[in-house]
Amino acid sequence: MEKLEHMSLSLDIGEVKSRLRTGDWEQMQTLLEVAKPLISAKAAYKVCYVEEKFEDTVIIDGIPFSSRVLRKNLEGVGRVFPYVVTIGARLEQRADTCTDLLERYYLDVIGNMVLAKARKHLEEHLRSRFGFEGLSYMSPGSLADWPIEQQQSLFSILKGIEVSIGVRLTENLLMIPRKSVSGIYFPTEVTFYSCQLCPRQHCEGRKAQYNEDLVKEYGMLE
Repeated sequence: MEKLEHMSLSLDIGEVKSRLRTGDWEQMQTLLEVAKPLISAKAAYKVCYVEEKFEDTVIIDGIPFSSRVLRKNLEGVGRVFPYVVTIGARLEQRADTCTDLLERYYLDVIGNMVLAKARKHLEEHLRSRFGFEGLSYMSPGSLADWPIEQQQSLFSILKGIEVSIGVRLTENLLMIPRKSVSGIYFPTEVTFYSCQLCPRQHCEGRKAQYNEDLVKEYGMLE
């Protein structure tokens, strides 16, 4: 298992202000000064191989993953990269102690922004190290087709992840620290987003528009 730490992640006050839709520069500057020392972004991943492919299941590193969408995305793919990314627990612990609910919300959003940058940092590392032009990822629980229960299978591949970067999976399938993300990166010619298959509206984390034609292509319409 490979580990990335001491990530250099820039967080510009203008970017934060725009995301939070606030004009209070002084407050944003104060929050960033609070947040930055509490962030400890790390990532771990493993180079794995797709060993077998069935109708709606793939075997990766000896572990079965059942998802029609993942199976289709891995058509013609031999090497994949299960991963976990975290920014540590200290920022969320600080937010949990806030009595000001708005400040707690702001710190939570800042944490989400940094976490997204940390995952992007991992993606750029994979592109550079392995010479990929295109990479996409899927995460357990992002679609009904790949339920959150598959998180256990993912963590079984990444044995030692808690020792490596301090992330553990609870019995309720939650990652601790909460500001952590997991999934599988795989090479693609055209970028895939799970959002393209999800009809849920008003999602703050949406990265691409719902695409019914793509839903049909993946065989997700009854």
